[in-house]
Amino acid sequence: MADKSIVKSFLLELKQMIKVWGIVFSNRPKNSIQYLADLSITAKMREEIILNLEIEDYSQGPLEENQQGGTDMWVFGKTIKEQQIYIKLTISRITTQAICISFHKAEFLMEFPLKD
Repeated sequence: MADKSIVKSFLLELKQMIKVWGIVFSNRPKNSIQYLADLSITAKMREEIILNLEIEDYSQGPLEENQQGGTDMWVFGKTIKEQQIYIKLTISRITTQAICISFHKAEFLMEFPLKD
């Protein structure tokens, strides 16, 4: 588990990259536009949810990642329309791009160790 200062640092870097370069969403079935529509979330709202993540939304990480340049993955969660949303993020060191690997309904009850 990371401490608050490390999570804060990751979120600051991620948000700066998104504001400058945008964010890439992995094309995975769990991340489908239909799932977003089922929750009445638009693609723009999805990006805003990520930009509004806070330290308290942290669930796991850093986790080892092998597909996006070997950078760490971070897991956050938000409750939207009474559904826990699982959000896995990384920053590619190859492309210097923010990447959302997962944005979907949580498949298990998430824990938030930094929530007061």
